[in-house]
Amino acid sequence: MKKKIIKTISRVEGHGGISVTFEGKKVKEVRVNIYEGPRLIEQLVLGKAPGEIINIVPRICGICSLSHKLAAINALENALDIKVPMRTKLTRELMLIGEILQSNALHVFYLSLPDFLGYPSVVEMIADYPGEVEAGMTLKGFGYQMNRLLSGRPVHGENPVLGGFGKHPSNKDLLDLKNSAAKLMPLAEKAAGLFGIFDYPAYLDQDTTFIALNPDDGKYGFAGNSIRISNGDEFPVPEYKSVVNERVVPYSFAKRASYLGKPFSVGALARINLFGERLTGKAGQYFSDYYNKRWKKNPLYFCFAQALEIIFCLENIPLLVDRIVGLKVPDVVIPKRQNGIGTGAVEAPRGALYHHYELKDGLASDCDISTPTAQNLDDIERYLFKAADHLIGEPNEKKLEFKLEMIARAFDPCISCSAHMIKIIRK
Repeated sequence: MKKKIIKTISRVEGHGGISVTFEGKKVKEVRVNIYEGPRLIEQLVLGKAPGEIINIVPRICGICSLSHKLAAINALENALDIKVPMRTKLTRELMLIGEILQSNALHVFYLSLPDFLGYPSVVEMIADYPGEVEAGMTLKGFGYQMNRLLSGRPVHGENPVLGGFGKHPSNKDLLDLKNSAAKLMPLAEKAAGLFGIFDYPAYLDQDTTFIALNPDDGKYGFAGNSIRISNGDEFPVPEYKSVVNERVVPYSFAKRASYLGKPFSVGALARINLFGERLTGKAGQYFSDYYNKRWKKNPLYFCFAQALEIIFCLENIPLLVDRIVGLKVPDVVIPKRQNGIGTGAVEAPRGALYHHYELKDGLASDCDISTPTAQNLDDIERYLFKAADHLIGEPNEKKLEFKLEMIARAFDPCISCSAHMIKIIRK
């Protein structure tokens, strides 16, 4: 019996590793080990007021801090029956697009593109692909610019508050975003064009279940009040625990999730598989040109899906800005009660994120948070097992490690969030 160990997965957020145990010519076990200590956020917010909660929970993750803040605000406003005006809703939607844009750009250009091009890191790519490296930096920088304008800071912005914003961005600043987004479209198309010519190994192909929030307006987007499953099932967001059946495993600090007893995937690939036909404009054209049934079977298409979403984000920024600037700047809505139960959800860059709170006398008495990477971990292990089974005869250990890490990285895991990656064992 032999165990192959990759102690740390490189180019992912957080600390995790992979262990693959071989017994003879068979794969016996694959584990994604999460070394990150638990964040204990769900306990830290107990006894806290909503204003404190929305400043604590984003500290789960620096990459997805706005997603956590918006999911928490959504949940707490539902608990307190706060109805915000349209300008606030649209500005929040624009803010989430900014976070999706910067996170997808980071993963597509800097974390996964080196894998597809055969480089150990983005640094080694610079000489041969300077345009792609610069494109990634520019797109990510624009996402941070949006975060700074809309939330007050590039990371952990405090401008979004319960009932609205501390300060709404000016129409001039919003129109500047609109003009910048239009100029960046060629950079986004550069990524989509690259991923359209890559080879996606067929040995990874296997069916899985995809889950994402269904936007209320029937369009493509990153928020919704119902949860769509690829088998046709659909649940309202408050029933998320019926979909995300969490459990613990002895070798990881991160929880695991399953639907009907089976693994599933969330994130950009889930969103594209479930709602890609809703894409319009250039994003819709790329979807029409490149989408095929293998997107439902192969996790390496996660990266292509993220590239399509970058185009979607840039196309929708001008549309949102035009709607926002025509509306009056509203005041913050003040809650009229102190007790209630509420669930909120958004599509974070890595998938559906759920926050649930119970408030008594204005303070949190219960909290539950389900993160996308924790939901993806079972499927990551399942695809790693399939790959290891196919690659069992690979004599070059470094190549084996690289191919396995590439699969894990394709899911764009945010290990710090999930803890709230290779080690190979041959026997």
